[in-house]
Amino acid sequence: MSGSTSLNAARRTVDLTQLGNGAPVDVVVIGGGITGAGIALDAASRGLAVVLVEKHDLAFGTSRWSSKLVHGGLRYLATGNVGIARRSALERGILMTRNAPHLVHAMPQLVPLLPSMGAPSRALVRFGFAAGDGLRKLAGTPASVLPRSRRVDAQRAVALAPTVRRDGLDGGLLAYDGQLIDDARLVTAVARTAAQHGARILTRVAASDASRTAVSLTDTLTGETITIAARAVVNATGVWAGEIDESLTLRPSRGTHLVFDAAALGNPTAALTVPIPGEINRFVFAMPEQLGRVYLGLTDEDAPGPIPDVPEPTPAEVTFLLDTVNTALDTALRHEDVVGSYAGLRPLIDTGTGRTADVSREHAVTESPSGVISVIGGKLTEYRYMAEDVVDRAVELRGLTAGVCRTRNLPLVGAPSNPVATLRSPVELPGSLVARFGAEAPNVIARASCARPTDPVAEGIDVVRAEFEYAVTHEGALTVDDILDRRTRIGLVARDRVRAESVADEILAEIAFQQGFSE
Repeated sequence: MSGSTSLNAARRTVDLTQLGNGAPVDVVVIGGGITGAGIALDAASRGLAVVLVEKHDLAFGTSRWSSKLVHGGLRYLATGNVGIARRSALERGILMTRNAPHLVHAMPQLVPLLPSMGAPSRALVRFGFAAGDGLRKLAGTPASVLPRSRRVDAQRAVALAPTVRRDGLDGGLLAYDGQLIDDARLVTAVARTAAQHGARILTRVAASDASRTAVSLTDTLTGETITIAARAVVNATGVWAGEIDESLTLRPSRGTHLVFDAAALGNPTAALTVPIPGEINRFVFAMPEQLGRVYLGLTDEDAPGPIPDVPEPTPAEVTFLLDTVNTALDTALRHEDVVGSYAGLRPLIDTGTGRTADVSREHAVTESPSGVISVIGGKLTEYRYMAEDVVDRAVELRGLTAGVCRTRNLPLVGAPSNPVATLRSPVELPGSLVARFGAEAPNVIARASCARPTDPVAEGIDVVRAEFEYAVTHEGALTVDDILDRRTRIGLVARDRVRAESVADEILAEIAFQQGFSE
């Protein structure tokens, strides 16, 4: 099936009306993060009638707060979890070569060989990188997509990470992993591909009273509530899973990142990878990102208590990240160099013991006493595998008539082989636009009706006005926050948000006027 991939307010209204009129539903998925979107795509591509509901926006929760990495599983190999390591490498290869080659690229990771790093630690990293090469080969990912690891000399290390400490630098160990241009963009692409296969993707719709065969849906924009029947109801709400199924116990873990102007680290082209003192297989990464930024992460801290909509980094985490990365820098980063920050909560399964850093990243599929099927745990890299597992279980438990899983070879919207009609752009496309939209980039410009579509939304920000419009007309953005915080990541830096906000307001108002005029 090749239907429309466009998500917008008009489609949302039609979908809600049809559901209110009793449109048949096989599967309701609650939660619009990467797991929920993946389940919706898997189920819809098997021929099932699917509804995904999200009370906020796509990628509102944990799915936009990751390190933007598609891990090959090296860390899990180091802890003896061969299963997750192998699956992670396989799923990374699928994303990089088939599902989303436009969104996932090879990221060089440089471990500087400094005097503070003893021979045993160096040997361990070399062995780990060699094992990572083995995982890549086992997954069938070619070296042309993900290059082999190697040692580089001090000159090359400095070229890759210009602010690395020079005193005693004995070169570096260089390896490669998968890097997302943006995690929220992956969620949007998966959700739109699900829509392409017939799924109804509904944001600002809250689910309640979920059971084996029904769920109540409330449109948070109008307050209207409908109850729909379904053959299976799936809870994919991540750290909020216990709100849908009270029998679940999770142990959220907070992961914090700091945001810097790339210039503060000399505009690096590799992720500076710094061992955490006293840890065997944990590192802090300073990763070059889109919009001229570097993200520094990651922490792994217990986060008990009520689940906030938007978690906040703690001062202790900020200090920890700065202190750790500064062990490898010539000029120390200071608190005033931090231009933004974010924190996300991992939906870990509560084992009752140990540090969150040591808790397994395995996922689990459960059935609640009310009959809701829930998925908890897991990691972003394995979202497709998790979705396949969930839909297999739903088909088995509920006797659904469905085809076999197709997502292993299913290109997402924007991948060159996805059958979305590509228009001819009237202008040369900016590289930043192609990086975010892939093969769909010409459509962003060609379909624009706003004034000055190729102008930046603000000076020095490489997002053009047409991208804001496309976010609303094709990517389901309904508010300024949707545009600035999830369809683009301008909102991570407060000063950039302020400069771009008026353009987002203008675009939303223009589209609302056009829709009102056409009606």
